[in-house]
Amino acid sequence: MTLRSSPADAPDAHRLLDEYFRSRTAGFAEQGVAYRTTFPDPAAFVPPAGVFVVLDDDEGTPMGCGGIRLIAPGPLGVRYELKHLYLRPETRGRGWGRLLVEDLVERARESGAAELVLDTHHSLEAAAALYARTGFTTIEPYNDNPNASRWYAKTL
Repeated sequence: MTLRSSPADAPDAHRLLDEYFRSRTAGFAEQGVAYRTTFPDPAAFVPPAGVFVVLDDDEGTPMGCGGIRLIAPGPLGVRYELKHLYLRPETRGRGWGRLLVEDLVERARESGAAELVLDTHHSLEAAAALYARTGFTTIEPYNDNPNASRWYAKTL
């Protein structure tokens, strides 16, 4: 397994994001809720504004992704947001989610972030557990994302 920086609009990254958005749309529909798909602005994930990462398996097949992007400063100063964390279902349980989050945390720290924040939906219980295991704590909403029902932060 390897992690590599990638443009957010590279073909393999776009395929992973499309899978992610389709899975969220289906998951929200099961709850009777509409999901708003918004592909990220690739410029938001170009250093120093941010970075997008693709996780490849040992054969070099893209299996997951995630990114960080600079947002408005928070009470602690420079703040980045973790976005679009996704792993294909067949990879789950291997610890790759933790490695992906830890990589993005380190990249935010190296970029000068004092804090890393994220939003998610309460239906993503495995994601909530991952964020707790990697040191994120629940915070008050910092944005008005209509797809989010939980917000987290990690002091760096």
